Amino acid sequence: MSKNPWDRSPVEVLRAGPGFRLESFDPSATPGWSDDKDDGTERMRDQGERLADLQEMLFAEGRSGGTRSVLLVLQGMDTAGKGGILRHVVGMVDPQGVDHASFGKPTDEELAHHYLWRIRRALPQPGRLGVFDRSHYEDVLVVRVEDLVPPDVWGARYDEINAFEAELVGAGTAIVKVALMVSLEEQKARLMERLERPDKHWKYNPADLAARAKWPAYRSAYQAMLDHTSTEIAPWFVVPADHKWYARLAVTELLLDAFERLGLRWPAPTYDVEAEKHRLQAT
Repeated sequence: MSKNPWDRSPVEVLRAGPGFRLESFDPSATPGWSDDKDDGTERMRDQGERLADLQEMLFAEGRSGGTRSVLLVLQGMDTAGKGGILRHVVGMVDPQGVDHASFGKPTDEELAHHYLWRIRRALPQPGRLGVFDRSHYEDVLVVRVEDLVPPDVWGARYDEINAFEAELVGAGTAIVKVALMVSLEEQKARLMERLERPDKHWKYNPADLAARAKWPAYRSAYQAMLDHTSTEIAPWFVVPADHKWYARLAVTELLLDAFERLGLRWPAPTYDVEAEKHRLQAT
């Protein structure tokens, strides 16, 4: 692809800045993208090759004493496409350099600890790309909507999460937070597909309809999350998810930008390369 088909950088156009409102957000849009799906697929493939190279550099850095890592946080309602991001975006890099964690309903052990306890245990190791399928933000989303703890408890967590993420960034972890937003209509179509296809029955959960019935409450919770935790050092990127190809392309670009900002280089060898060549020739 000879030109950059983005009218505006996805880092710019998808960032949830001051004044961002979900009520005026279009989940079926393709903001910043000027070409079609086929061009998007080609662009994603090209960018994926670059992403894989940089991820390998980060992995090599970690194996050589480096302390940096990257954390991709994926949040979204059911059917928003988190699994597709894992398969099609994260799937483009070397799995040996990926730490993946999925956060559902807390176990009894997890409930016995601070809500960030299980999150800290799943943070990526140095040199690795960490991926959170849902995250610590469940504790200001589901917990709020389902009234699992008092408002003063979840209300205090916004500042606590900001401090936690500032700690991570200060320790060398680049955080990419992605909120995948699907429309009510598209979610209905995707849920129906799960019911109509035997190969997708396993993905359907009757509880999804209970959450769907609370759509306005979840939208309010997501708005508050964006208002309080889209910070300068760990901003939220809100990605329209009705078009799967666009969401996957956008996350590829956001993740690639985070890797490029690290200024990665291949680690220098700790041995004499020429001497090793001579030794190898002599074998």
